[in-house]
Amino acid sequence: MSPHDDVIPRLRQALQAAGHPHALAALERLPDKGLAHDHLRLVGSGVLARIPKQSQMGWAAADNLAYQRACFERAAAGGHAPVCHGVLPPSAPLPRGALLVQAIEGRTARLPADLGAVARALAALHALPVPESAQRAPLLDPPDPLRALCEEIAIQAGHLAAAGLAPAVARRIDAEGQRLQKRVASHGRPTVHLIAFDAHPGNFIVQPDGRAVLVDLEKCRYGYPGLDLAHATLYTSTTWDVDSHAVLTPGQVVAFYRDWAQAVGPVAAAAQAWHLPLRRAMWLWSVTWCAKWRVTSGARASATADGEDWSGEHSDAALVAHVRERVDHYLSAAVVSRVIDEFAELEREWSA
Repeated sequence: MSPHDDVIPRLRQALQAAGHPHALAALERLPDKGLAHDHLRLVGSGVLARIPKQSQMGWAAADNLAYQRACFERAAAGGHAPVCHGVLPPSAPLPRGALLVQAIEGRTARLPADLGAVARALAALHALPVPESAQRAPLLDPPDPLRALCEEIAIQAGHLAAAGLAPAVARRIDAEGQRLQKRVASHGRPTVHLIAFDAHPGNFIVQPDGRAVLVDLEKCRYGYPGLDLAHATLYTSTTWDVDSHAVLTPGQVVAFYRDWAQAVGPVAAAAQAWHLPLRRAMWLWSVTWCAKWRVTSGARASATADGEDWSGEHSDAALVAHVRERVDHYLSAAVVSRVIDEFAELEREWSA
């Protein structure tokens, strides 16, 4: 039995209880492609329901919805994100509630052909005016985003010992962690902007006019654009989603950063020197997440509707198997070496 067999009647009940104008619309569940949400189309309404399976940010159910709503509302101002149409609060049929957003029509990004469109979509997000500090809540806005990222990575790295890594892999991950800690201890930081922090290519839909739309925005925060640029082009991102799977060359990666710089304008100058350090940091975040998922995904699903929960019981077996295969691949010695070798190639490209 699928863990989602009853999601259509549960969403119907929640829509009717809320008196939603499309409560009687036909409901179509989209293929299970993510570990954090079920997605259901309200057919003919232009609305998509995002029903959380968990909160990747660790929030309580209502706080999770409020955070996601803020993400969509702020990102939509850049013209490359869905409009938020409202919230179904946590209830008996939907213990984690649901976010109702604009249904974007199009196809998954294809690489490398759509790299320019993805770069322009991210540039539109990063170029948005940054509110005064008092106006940035509820989105994460740490006083030192680099230190906060390092601390987040350290928490995930707490699972490395139990993840069964090859000794050579553990050593290389540890060396990258030490490199990041030295960077955190140094002076200087890039400028802060609104970022997605989940910009892997599978999260973009390309519309018929060629415009790329970033459709998964639950992790937005105020941080460094270089993290998004890395997440869009790292091997661990471009080979994650079956529909957008591609292995980029260093030249294609450099061209992507160049397209972003041209589209984002003045923001690019301050970001240039940080492209490689933030690319290393984003990869480190990704592989420590892989270790965390490997260790925690076998647990039973939580009985509470609040917080983080990576249990494989929340997702279709095919998705869990795909994620397990990808995690094993990314934590292999060959792939770790491949990514670190690419860092060296990009360093030569950017310093030439």
